[in-house]
Formats: sequence, structure tokens, C-alpha cells
Amino acid sequence: MTSLDKPTEDTQADDARAVTEAALFEAFGGVRGMVETVLPGLLFVTIFTITKDLHWSAIAALAVSLLLVVVRLVMRDTVKHAFSGVFGVAFGVVFAMMTGNAKDFYLPGMLYTLGLALAYIVTTLCGVPLIGLILGPVFKENLSWRTRNPGRKKAYAKASWAWGLILLAKCAILFPLYWWANTAQLGWVLVALKIPPFLLAVWLTWVFLAKAPAPIDVFAEMEAEEAAAAEAEKAEKAEAAGGRHRREG
Repeated sequence: MTSLDKPTEDTQADDARAVTEAALFEAFGGVRGMVETVLPGLLFVTIFTITKDLHWSAIAALAVSLLLVVVRLVMRDTVKHAFSGVFGVAFGVVFAMMTGNAKDFYLPGMLYTLGLALAYIVTTLCGVPLIGLILGPVFKENLSWRTRNPGRKKAYAKASWAWGLILLAKCAILFPLYWWANTAQLGWVLVALKIPPFLLAVWLTWVFLAKAPAPIDVFAEMEAEEAAAAEAEKAEKAEAAGGRHRREG
């Protein structure tokens, strides 16, 4: 390696890390997505702690979720994270209203977290780690990492294990509290556990992917193949036209 090669490799590594950071930011919603995830639950537990009124707490949480979607629509921004928040809050409101138990507002989200943890682990054991399915389209590699990029598949497997185990640890804290703690205690612990485990999982994903081989851009490959096919067709037509001219001449 010459002295001129090192800066180039460092630049490529920095570019790869920047691309990874941008992809993770897009996939998981960034700071705004985290706010949209935390705010409804925070509002619910705050109002319930003060008033002990399930109905007003649930209505406030659902209203702020809908407001976040409206803001996204007005700004013509992606609404997937806000919509997921609305559905999560709506299910929680329905559960709590049906049972009359305010703690059931949190139950759908807790069950979803448990299911997601198991999905990360099971898909990894099956050789198709879920984080790769989520991030593959973001990196424009789709499923190419499964057969063509083993180093990247290994990184996705590590990241999926991290997500699964972190979420299982979160469930191990929340489910006992669902049975033993009151609504306010459960709510405040759940709010406190919204962001730190998520950030830890995202950071570990970034660490694993930053060290992995670069993604294979299958879209660029398809475009190159189409361009090559078009050039070949153009050359064939030119050759055929030249042959006709020679015969006519």
C-alpha cells in the first residue's frame, strides 16, 4: 500500500459509514420518529397520573397521534412512523376501553414488542435476518446480501440478534410490571424504556454494518444491464443497416 492509497481507503470507509448512518436514520425515523413514538404514551401517563381518568387520557393520546399524522401530511413528509403510532395508540385505547383497565392501554404495544423480538430471533435462525429485510431496500441491495454478500449477511445476523435480545430484555422488565405495578408506575417505566434500548440497538446495527462489506446496488446493476442491452440492440441495428447498404451497393 502506498501513501496515496491510504487516504482513498479512509475516504471510502467514511463514505460507507455516512451511507449507513443515513440509511438507519431513514429506516428508523430519526429524532422526529422517536418523538412521535414517545409523545402519545407520555401524554397518556401524564394525564392519568394527574386525573386517574382513563377516558381523557386515552382521548388525549389518540388526538396527539392524529395531530402528528396531520402535520406530516401538511408538510408532505413520509407518514409511516406517524401512522404506526396512530395504530398502536388506537389498539391501546380499544383494549383499555373494553376492559376498563388503564394498564391495558400499554398491552398491545408490549405484545408487539415481544412479537418483534421473536421475529428478529426466528428469522435469524432461519437464515433470513429481519434487519436485512428491513434495510435491504433502503441500501438498494434488496436480498442480494443473502447469496452474494456473505459478510453483509453476517452483519445483518449480528444486528438482528442484538435487536431481538434487547427487546426481550425490555419485555422481561415490562411484563412483570404489568402484573405487579399500578398504571402510573408501568407507564413511566415504559416511557423511560422507549428510547435507550432503541438507541442501543441502532448503534449496534451501525457498528456491525460499518464494518461489513459495501452493499451491492442491484438497481444500478439492472440499469447497467438495460443500458448494455440497449447498446447491443443499437449496434445490431447499425450492423444490419450497414449490411443492407453493402448489398444494395
